[in-house]
Amino acid sequence: MRTTDVVIVGAGPTGLALGVDLARRGVDALVVEKADGLFPGSRGKGLQPRTMEVLEDLGVMEAILAAGGPYPVGMIWRDGERVGEHRMFDPQEVKEATADSAFTEPWMVPQWRTQEILFARLQELGGRVEFGREAVGLDQDEDEDGVTVRFAAGPEVRARYAVAADGGRSAVRRALGVEMTGETVDPNPALVADVTVSGLDRGHWHMFPPAADGGDGFLAICPLAGTEEFQLVARFPEGTAVDVSVEGVRKVAAARSHLAPEDITEVRWASDFRPRMALADRFRQGRVFLAGDAAHIHTPAGGQGLNTSVQDAYNLGWKLGAVIAGSAPATLLDTYEEERRPIAADMLGLTAGVHRGEVRRGAATVQLGLGYRESSLAQDTRPAGTPLRAGDRAPDGTLDGVRLHDAFRGPHWTLVAVGVAAPEVPKAVRVAAGQEQPSYGRGLFLVRPDGYVGWAGDTAAGLAGYLARVGL
Repeated sequence: MRTTDVVIVGAGPTGLALGVDLARRGVDALVVEKADGLFPGSRGKGLQPRTMEVLEDLGVMEAILAAGGPYPVGMIWRDGERVGEHRMFDPQEVKEATADSAFTEPWMVPQWRTQEILFARLQELGGRVEFGREAVGLDQDEDEDGVTVRFAAGPEVRARYAVAADGGRSAVRRALGVEMTGETVDPNPALVADVTVSGLDRGHWHMFPPAADGGDGFLAICPLAGTEEFQLVARFPEGTAVDVSVEGVRKVAAARSHLAPEDITEVRWASDFRPRMALADRFRQGRVFLAGDAAHIHTPAGGQGLNTSVQDAYNLGWKLGAVIAGSAPATLLDTYEEERRPIAADMLGLTAGVHRGEVRRGAATVQLGLGYRESSLAQDTRPAGTPLRAGDRAPDGTLDGVRLHDAFRGPHWTLVAVGVAAPEVPKAVRVAAGQEQPSYGRGLFLVRPDGYVGWAGDTAAGLAGYLARVGL
């Protein structure tokens, strides 16, 4: 039997991001994946500014920027003619929402490339992924001392904790007996495919609305930055059996656009899906945690699914690391579900609204405004009404010539002291101090390893108690 501190089931963006975070903390973690390699498709292609901040902290932002590009402007076609443009999000809203971030707009990178980058980073840190390992069940000790994961082939894995990051059809979630509550957002099935195309420019997201009489349905063909490929998405009437073959993809492109079948020169990946949303009843059972699509399933509209999933991993990683290292009480892990399940529920509502055309992509979808003010880990000793509160995302900016997100980068806590003297803190806490920072105002702000303000005060009164509570 193999042994490790944490076994992560699933090598998608969630599992790989968690693996990277744990590896940089020195935690012995094993990622297992039932497929023989990484996911090959573009599916979750949009990275929101908040996720980009996370990826910068994980050490992959340079590669992410090189691999992708900004969202292209939509070009609307009718009968082979360009008839208008469409922007996928409100640029003014996004500009205002990202004023305190280094990342000013969503970034498009095909999911397969994001996973390759995270996988390379995991290997660089000494992390491990075992492919061809299909989890089929698990057992937890009655005293909850550990977890044993069973596989279709190969040795079992014994771990102190397990994380289900194995997607919407999670075998681990089913083995736990955790139910998901959800609904079909749209009964109309859709085709998504990665294709190469001749006859379309790569500077626009090409959109072909159905004809006035209903036509054959909507078609969109979007260039995937950093590649020679486009992502093709087509919607069909309810009950349609979607043909994902090469000829099926060519046929739908020719029927709904001015392209000829042979203009789709290659189909590299294709799948069908039915937009739905669902939320797991629990995100934790004993020593097993649910993250990503195993915990919440989103419609692709608005680009929230992959982003929310990576941020699950970012929330869980530092907590597992602290508990496994023995520096924090095991009760810290209770705050994972407390903090992430409400966020996931809100994002499910948002994505459904975007899909139905009720919500425009903008300030809400960049995810910089999400936080944990209601969390038991958020403690603010100041009067109510101050703009930056405990539980909020810690803004970027400079303080005494130091970029704050550079100071935060790494698996540590950071004390930000603005206009007041910084008290003595444990060596594990980095200090950033200065006289003025508009986004923070005056005071002391203890920033968690995942970039949220855990404690805030006008003075250091109460800080020592909070530090002791979180194991510092």
